[in-house]
Amino acid sequence: MRSTRRRWSVASCLLAAFTAQGQTADDIIKRELASSQAYDTLAVLADNIGPRLSGSKNAAAAVRWALSTFQKTWGVPAMTEKVMVPHWVRGVEEAQLVSHRNQNIVLTALGGSVATPPKGINADVIELSSFDELKSLNVKGKIVFYNNPMDMDLVRAHRAFEAYSKAVVFRSEGPSRAAAYGAVAVVIRSVASASLRTPHTGALRYDPKLPKIPAAAMTIEDAMLIDRLLKKGERVRMHLVLTPRTLPDVESANVIAEIRGSEKPDEIVLIGGHLDSWDLGTGAIDDGSGVAMVMETMRLLNEMKLTPKRTIRCVLFMNEENGLNGGRTYFADHKNEKHVAAIESDAGAAAPTGFRTTLKGDALADLERRAQPLASIGAAHFETTAETGADTSFLIEAGVPGFSLVPEPLHYFDYHHSAADTLDKVDPKELAQDSAAVAGLAWILANQ
Repeated sequence: MRSTRRRWSVASCLLAAFTAQGQTADDIIKRELASSQAYDTLAVLADNIGPRLSGSKNAAAAVRWALSTFQKTWGVPAMTEKVMVPHWVRGVEEAQLVSHRNQNIVLTALGGSVATPPKGINADVIELSSFDELKSLNVKGKIVFYNNPMDMDLVRAHRAFEAYSKAVVFRSEGPSRAAAYGAVAVVIRSVASASLRTPHTGALRYDPKLPKIPAAAMTIEDAMLIDRLLKKGERVRMHLVLTPRTLPDVESANVIAEIRGSEKPDEIVLIGGHLDSWDLGTGAIDDGSGVAMVMETMRLLNEMKLTPKRTIRCVLFMNEENGLNGGRTYFADHKNEKHVAAIESDAGAAAPTGFRTTLKGDALADLERRAQPLASIGAAHFETTAETGADTSFLIEAGVPGFSLVPEPLHYFDYHHSAADTLDKVDPKELAQDSAAVAGLAWILANQ
């Protein structure tokens, strides 16, 4: 009889603890939806600071602002940690079809691209849709045009990131692949799901064993124009001028804030987003919104005077867009600490649909039971994936369970990496829901 009472006592304690954790998560979510400041935080970052490409004065200003906001405005303990970052500067970007009455082609250099000669390049354009065609077509002395649209069926099926991953390889690997066969430059169809003649940039990766050739992304409309002309059998010749420069590396920083745990302070639940952005827009969705979510989590928990059992650490990474030096440096500096989870938010700010996670099996089933408070904002769905984020990938590869928020992705790549990435694309209510999801999950993981 005594053994039975003991079992009931243990079960009752566990149930009470589980209920208390769930109730606190409910309180966090309700408080955030009622009094969110996430949009105001994002507005300062996007509107007042603006584009934040690593190495720029604006990126440095963002670091100072984030640190001051944590320390002086909110009273959250915070610090910076040095990160050396690349400093690539965009220059003149122009192109004309000299074969067709000098029609202007709207394009933008890919991040990290080298420059053309000062007077530009004049060359025939040859269209490819696969890397295999490099072997069968003569691209020597020509401008290679990779015409690889995103799969819109996947986008409409709410699998936009899958469509993006299939198309983006031509941006990242295409220039070096074409250089290996003698191409003099590369232009790609922007990796985007929509366009009002707006080009979408993004980083390329040069193979150090091959020549570096200039590379740019055209608007969807201009890519379709060139495709139509070539399909009619017409010769298309382009004049291309790009004048970007790569300057010496610059000292920058990750911004780190944390709320120490009461019972297991050495166990860390990391929440993160990247503070840098591309230089064309103001980085509101990529990744100002993610920054706002994780900053809001820290503000909210501090305001509610909540102390988790484990430490919750916010990391605002620098240089995700064109180097990952922030994530790489953080891992080098903190890899011997005990991270029990890493949540990354870098997918925009539409209504939350759940999380991707590396958890599976019993561990995932247990979390799903504990995460039921997230159902009130549509964020209780968990999908197992191998990868959950870029900056936290170093931790994940070392075995730390990974998580990434999944806002509705339907329109994310309409604006991603373009001049259209501005504050007006973010709905304040949806950003509050996203912030509540990140805060709620962080609390659950820090207390389970």
